[in-house]
Amino acid sequence: MRKIISFMHISLDGFVAGPNGEMGWIKVDEEIFDYVGKRISEGDTALYGRVTYQMMENYWPNAGNKPTATKHDIEHSKWYDKVHKVVLSKTMKDAALTNTKIISDNLSDNINEIKQSRNGGSKEILLFGSPTATHSLIQLNLIDGYWLFVNPIILGRGIPLFVDIKDKIKLKLLTTRQFTSGVTELNYTVDRQ
Repeated sequence: MRKIISFMHISLDGFVAGPNGEMGWIKVDEEIFDYVGKRISEGDTALYGRVTYQMMENYWPNAGNKPTATKHDIEHSKWYDKVHKVVLSKTMKDAALTNTKIISDNLSDNINEIKQSRNGGSKEILLFGSPTATHSLIQLNLIDGYWLFVNPIILGRGIPLFVDIKDKIKLKLLTTRQFTSGVTELNYTVDRQ
């Protein structure tokens, strides 16, 4: 069965965005882009909440074609174009969307169906950002791992990664990595034993 891995930048005090969704505090550079690019390039399915999907859709389809496009823009734009996208939204319709599936109800059944379908693809389904979608999937115990990039900042308030957790979630640390920017990667799997 495929695993859903939540990929998220997070502050030291556990926030994924400021109170109004601000993300200007997130540190990203070529070192992080290259590192993340290697792992996501192996993936064939990306999972988004509606807000994150619309943000991605407004930028990535044409980012690699711009005269000022960076190496990262070109590579990620190509990946974004070919990856199968799954969007959790109660308001969007997928009638005209290419390579995109909208899930608006029966979240647990629909996500488990995607987890069980291999389509000859990768073992991971990466959930990018999307705190509201992440909260919903945590409540349904559908997230199998957390790939967190802890930024060296304390926000004090904002949108937390973990809210209304009903039961403890045991994690097993797989890897860590320190970047020169001060960001630390923590890669966990959910310990279901």
